Amino acid sequence: MVNKFYYIHGGSETHYFTLKKLLERKGHTVIDFSMQDERNFESEYSGYFVKNVDYNGGGSVFEKIRIAKNVIYSSEAKKKFEQLVKDTKPDIVHLHIFQHQISPSILYVIKKYNLPTVYTAHDLKLVCLNYQMLNHGKICEDCKDGKLRHCLKNKCVKGSAAKSLINVAEGVVHRKRKSYDAIDEIITPSDFHRKKFIEFGESSDRLTHIANFVEDVPSDVDDREDKEQYYLYYGRLSHEKGVPDLVKAVGKDIPLYIAGTGPKEEEIKEYITENKLDNVKMLGFKSGWELYELVGNAKAVVIPSVVYENSPYSGIESLCLRRPIIGADIGGIPELIDGNGYLFESGNPDDLRAKLKALDSLDEAEYNAMKKASFDIYRREHTPEVYYKKLTEVYDKALKHSV
Repeated sequence: MVNKFYYIHGGSETHYFTLKKLLERKGHTVIDFSMQDERNFESEYSGYFVKNVDYNGGGSVFEKIRIAKNVIYSSEAKKKFEQLVKDTKPDIVHLHIFQHQISPSILYVIKKYNLPTVYTAHDLKLVCLNYQMLNHGKICEDCKDGKLRHCLKNKCVKGSAAKSLINVAEGVVHRKRKSYDAIDEIITPSDFHRKKFIEFGESSDRLTHIANFVEDVPSDVDDREDKEQYYLYYGRLSHEKGVPDLVKAVGKDIPLYIAGTGPKEEEIKEYITENKLDNVKMLGFKSGWELYELVGNAKAVVIPSVVYENSPYSGIESLCLRRPIIGADIGGIPELIDGNGYLFESGNPDDLRAKLKALDSLDEAEYNAMKKASFDIYRREHTPEVYYKKLTEVYDKALKHSV
């Protein structure tokens, strides 16, 4: 399995390590390929990992040119990946997030050795050069016409013409060389992303939707004193997650806990202070059992994203812990809600507030029915066993391609 980070950097890494554990429990040998980092977990294959690359750091002009070249094609990654393939002789390759720090150069090794290959598309990179279909905070589908120059025109990558140009060059090179043809099967954690790929011209034949799964999440937790008295957001505090909209929606009367860190943290704190929102508590980063207790005792979990979310782990963990969900009607979020909560118009604090009030007005029987519905969705779509069955079917399809 290939992923550019070998520590918990986000949801894709959570999936990577959870899947690794599941596969090993089922008797598979998992061979890791990633990037060196002092935060990495231990791996017996770490000697093959590529050198650390930081695209947000400084450095000399020469270093920046080297890094730019690396985004398009990393000779180091190709060489080390090929050596790993020779030494371990894998039956199948499972790619996760590999672009930029590792680069699509490894796809040429896959072609050379005719390796059956599966790619889990944790984001929209396959059809959008900035991963998210966001243009300065707004949903953007300009590249649906197949012309990647929109990325440069719009400065889609972190508002930088230089970084956008590098991404355009990467896209053009690998499109012309048909690099991604090395991938036999593509898994999308949300059906929304599967459909979006098809809209952008990807063949439906190699696309399969398999919802993400969680394990090691308790099905129940100890009661807190404030059990079911607060709404909860947990995750990254950034523009695309819509947390500012949520803070506006709760006003001064709806109790809200926020767990997480990110670039919008100080802005949110200032808004809370300026508006004297004593009902909103910023809890900082939480993990492990402490986080499970927060989630498992929340009245509901809110997912207020303004971006095409794939299959957020906060939602799946909430299902497992029997929590109702109030989610934005965008991306894959609606796939997590079926009788267990409410959808609201993404980016609309007034509609979000109305849905929070609607949940407040439920009687005990109605509320308990929502909690049960959440767990029913988890058992139907998001358990390790359900995921493993569907994954092995995709693996079998990929293996047949190489025969």
